[in-house]
Amino acid sequence: MKPIYMDHSATTPVAAEVLEAMLPFFSQKFGNASSLHAFGREAREALEESRQKVARLLNADPGEIVFTSGGTESDNLALRGIAYKNRNSGRHIITSQIEHPAILETCRSLEREGFSVTYLPVNHEGMVELSELERAIRPDTILISIMHANNEIGTIQPLKEIRHLAAEKDIYLHTDAVQTVGKIPVDVEAMGADLLSLSAHKLYGPKGVGALYIRRGTKIQSLATGGGHERGLRSGTENVPGIVGLARAADLVREEMAEEGPRLSQLRDRLAYLVLERIKDAWVNGSREKRLPGSLNLGFSFVEGESLLLYLDSKGVAVSTGSACSSHKLEPSHVLLALGLKPEECHGSLRITMGRSNSREDVDYVADCIVEAVERFRGISPLGRS
Repeated sequence: MKPIYMDHSATTPVAAEVLEAMLPFFSQKFGNASSLHAFGREAREALEESRQKVARLLNADPGEIVFTSGGTESDNLALRGIAYKNRNSGRHIITSQIEHPAILETCRSLEREGFSVTYLPVNHEGMVELSELERAIRPDTILISIMHANNEIGTIQPLKEIRHLAAEKDIYLHTDAVQTVGKIPVDVEAMGADLLSLSAHKLYGPKGVGALYIRRGTKIQSLATGGGHERGLRSGTENVPGIVGLARAADLVREEMAEEGPRLSQLRDRLAYLVLERIKDAWVNGSREKRLPGSLNLGFSFVEGESLLLYLDSKGVAVSTGSACSSHKLEPSHVLLALGLKPEECHGSLRITMGRSNSREDVDYVADCIVEAVERFRGISPLGRS
């Protein structure tokens, strides 16, 4: 059996077309985009063409795209940049309890600097309740940061409605869209976000490059000083090969999204059905309706998710037990705890995220492996035998 990769929320393989587009910029087209000679102009032209392609994917203006090293830097620039620039207007930030660590740790750091942060709870599907958000807004609230879709359970948040509440109070809205860009349509005009983070390696592009969309007129402060690159918002020589790769990946996902999304949704639903029909005391974590295509988080009683992961790995199947950034931690997932699960239920979870390479045959094989693994480990567990 060929190796089966079902951990696409952690990272994706670089598409062949993306690698092909990048390679010349490591060798003959190696110029610095800030240089004035022909080599530099060639790099600058590629940089700005890439900016247009990324903007097109988001329905944004090219001048609203700032290239970064990835989602974490984009999140930091959004939160810290807004907080520092607007601190005279207020020092209160609202986010949710299920955000990526790039948001949560940045918020905790800002708290140590004198800012106040409200961490909104979510319902059992992982959804932010608009009534809770409305109650949390204060006169000194300057920023709301809610992820577009969660990286562990795939639940998609009601950002249009959240934007309505933010706009009423003239509050900036940022969304971490690392997991959604390239998987579902993301239109910043329709969504209404003021800032949006994305990362290339989640959409078949290279690691180490991403972007932050910043709506025109947004008051934000740079975090890095230097040569004033990216309109003074992100100093540092641009990673032209990586940016070109991000742009080519953006074009590819834009072309295939309409067909790939439904295909992955069908595979996701088939896997859930095959597993839940054969295993008792198992469930889906998160929303069954408002979630990403290809994203499935399964919970199992009386078994450890890490044991299931390692067993599947021995069968050539790659999945995870949570976000890749937290995979070496022993604590239960903060996302699953926020859903109301008990710690032991959190530990019995698997995150399965499918992508381009996965097929119906893969799904059937993985379902068989999961059933086999759960039955095996429950058979040797005192709780599973009771």
